[in-house]
Amino acid sequence: MSIPMKATFFITYIMVDGWSGIAAEILRLKPLIIFHLKNTFLVKTEQDREQAMDPGSLEFASSEPRIQLYFLLGFVYYVITPIFLPFLLIFFGLSYVVFRHQIINVYTQEYESGAAFWPDVIRRVIIAMIISQLLLMGLMSTKHGSLTIPLLVLPLLTIWFHIYCKSRFEPAFIKFPLQDAMVKDTLERATEPHLNLRAYLQDAYVHPDFHGEDVEHPMIIEEENNMLVPTIRTSRRSTPGESKHNSEVGSECVLVPSLLMG
Repeated sequence: MSIPMKATFFITYIMVDGWSGIAAEILRLKPLIIFHLKNTFLVKTEQDREQAMDPGSLEFASSEPRIQLYFLLGFVYYVITPIFLPFLLIFFGLSYVVFRHQIINVYTQEYESGAAFWPDVIRRVIIAMIISQLLLMGLMSTKHGSLTIPLLVLPLLTIWFHIYCKSRFEPAFIKFPLQDAMVKDTLERATEPHLNLRAYLQDAYVHPDFHGEDVEHPMIIEEENNMLVPTIRTSRRSTPGESKHNSEVGSECVLVPSLLMG
């Protein structure tokens, strides 16, 4: 009986922490106050003002675990205490609208993960479902022990569903699609037809300090395409005065580029 009696506490918890947290997220009073304080005392240039107005990025380390907690509470109590479900649905509906607006229009996107978090999220959702099923079987065993026997198949079906989804969809997150790989190989052959891929891959992922050959290759200038003509320059620091012979040679060498340009 302790699990159903705790439903009132978690309903209050969702209303206080969940609903008020969504309102605080859309109002952003704390960043607004910090901006005005920085703008009053610290801002000296336009760059300082832009840094003070930086909204930052969404903190997945704190936002995502809280949503996972609400998933767990919903799975545990939606069968035991159905009145718990409307409060949770209101929270998820508001969260979808608010966080969608914040991610698109407010927060600065630091990186694009390509849904790399999704396998971990779905795994935790499956774990929450298994925990709720075990708690439901434990609660039903205190009332009617015979009713728990059909429920034994639920964790097995959930684990089978997780294994099926993992084998069916997880390769899309950890392996490069063959169609995209074919397109990339075609572009590489078109842009670099003489690339020796096997020799390139031998040290492609090695730190530059450990390469077998130098990374920067010296540029070789062919003599036929070199249009520069060497000239004789004298240093005034080394020679106190210029002779007539040097001045004539220098003038003749300087005239050569001008004749070529003409």
